[in-house]
Amino acid sequence: MVDHIKQAASAIKNAKALLITTGAGMGVDSGLPDYRGPEGLWKAYPPIKERGLTLPEMSTPSWFEDDPQFAWGFFGHRIKLYRTTQPHDGFEILKKWGEKMECGYFVYTSNVDGQFQKAGYDKYRIVECHGSLQFLQTINGDESIWATPEELDLVIDHKTLKAQPPLPTGPPGAPSANQMLARPNVLLFNDLWWVTDRTDKQLSRLWPWLENVRNQPLVVVEIGAGLVIPTVRHFSEETVENSTNENTRLIRINPNDPQVRRSVDIPLSMTGLEALKRIDECIKA
Repeated sequence: MVDHIKQAASAIKNAKALLITTGAGMGVDSGLPDYRGPEGLWKAYPPIKERGLTLPEMSTPSWFEDDPQFAWGFFGHRIKLYRTTQPHDGFEILKKWGEKMECGYFVYTSNVDGQFQKAGYDKYRIVECHGSLQFLQTINGDESIWATPEELDLVIDHKTLKAQPPLPTGPPGAPSANQMLARPNVLLFNDLWWVTDRTDKQLSRLWPWLENVRNQPLVVVEIGAGLVIPTVRHFSEETVENSTNENTRLIRINPNDPQVRRSVDIPLSMTGLEALKRIDECIKA
């Protein structure tokens, strides 16, 4: 493990560009649940356990039609949780590395918590591939996307996980007759109504940057990206495999699934914060 830390530090010191890729495990050190398996979800939300629901079963658009108070109880609680959670020190370490890179940095995350923006990252260098709870849309997939109001503070019965009316509606400024129930602008399971416009714009800024650094020594630091929904892992792997620079490396930080496909890449079976601190100490040494 010590050798892998040294290899990771060397890769970062020699890189000219940094791509940060993260899954739910990134927020664990900030105290956020990662919902790994049903037990994680059930521990965070006992009423969901009582119904015997898994995360895929809970996170579907149908709840906003069938039981909107229950849907908004779940998502309203998460919005409040993310707003009151402070990003851990690992965010600052990554930001410091990225800002020192000759070609800069980009973030690609499946997390919907807005923690990178809260940590002071350039919002134009962040891709939220599954959307963000910091934005809303209507349940029918109308093209409007708007920021989740700062004053949104739903009253939630924690025994039933149901939010009391009134529930959020939109789009803002539309006549009351045209207002519809709102939902978060995030990709849910079995979701045909997620409005992708905001994420598409983020991706349109990422692609040129990736092309520009394709022949540069790039380091991809992936943190807490699991195997169940492997979007982030696949993106990390495809990025380093498409690089034409032999010094490009993937550093995969994951306490449960650190395996890498290429022999030159670096697996670290650790939590994100622990690994980032140790790598940073090695860089400074």
